[in-house]
Amino acid sequence: MRVPWRDRRGGLLKFKAAVLACMPIPGLVWAFWLIAGDLGGRPLNEVTHGIGSWTVRFLMLSLAITPFARILEWPRLLTVRRMVGVTALAYASVHLTLYIIDQKFHLLTVASEIVKRFYLTIGFVALSGLIALGMTSTDAAMRRMGKRWKQLHWLVYPIGGLALLHFFIQTKANVGEPVFVSGLFVWLMLWRLPPMSRRTALSTYFALVPVSAVLTAAIEFAWYRIATKVDPFRILSANWSERFFPRPAHEVAAVALVVAVVVTARRLLARRSGPRPAAGIGAAGVN
Repeated sequence: MRVPWRDRRGGLLKFKAAVLACMPIPGLVWAFWLIAGDLGGRPLNEVTHGIGSWTVRFLMLSLAITPFARILEWPRLLTVRRMVGVTALAYASVHLTLYIIDQKFHLLTVASEIVKRFYLTIGFVALSGLIALGMTSTDAAMRRMGKRWKQLHWLVYPIGGLALLHFFIQTKANVGEPVFVSGLFVWLMLWRLPPMSRRTALSTYFALVPVSAVLTAAIEFAWYRIATKVDPFRILSANWSERFFPRPAHEVAAVALVVAVVVTARRLLARRSGPRPAAGIGAAGVN
């Protein structure tokens, strides 16, 4: 079996090896904090939530690889997409394992909690989906399944939505990060909506700045309206107040604007340096 940091001839793939080496770092940091006793009165609960947060981050990173490979004209970035997705599965599995340990291995209790508690139910559904994608992430599975492989792996998008909802409910009080990450998820989904020829148009990148910001504010409004007793209009109005700057909507707009500016700058530089061969970004897998 070919290891992920080697090519078909056995040569070292330095970029993939470097990315692979970085994947365990967040988990190791949380393990260090746990061993050092820096996590308060419920350390295992803190680690469980921390690993869960990194599960969502890695899942969003896996979805961001395709657009950023195109934005940066860096096809090699696509070679680590599968690795990052499998890392999200690994962190999700550790997240569930830590919860089982926190419940002192009472599996019947764990099962009943998953059934009774909505946020645990959707988290388990998302994990089950990631397991299905992980088990079929091999080259052999792609060849065996044919067109069905891509159809199955489109499930990563609703899985991402479920993971974010689980993230919201698990976070409870301060939902700033879940709102921000949800706004980035909205950007990633909106980028995929137009035909391929329009996705890379400058007008698309600049249009995504206000649209993704407005939808981020709408997500935040909806959360406070549905899930809390806080006046959602106060939260919405905070987006226009310097006192509460920056809000998640501002942060998402800033990221989207940076992307649009980077794309513009790269194209201006390309015009000055003359025509060059187009970057060969492959379309294998879910985009």
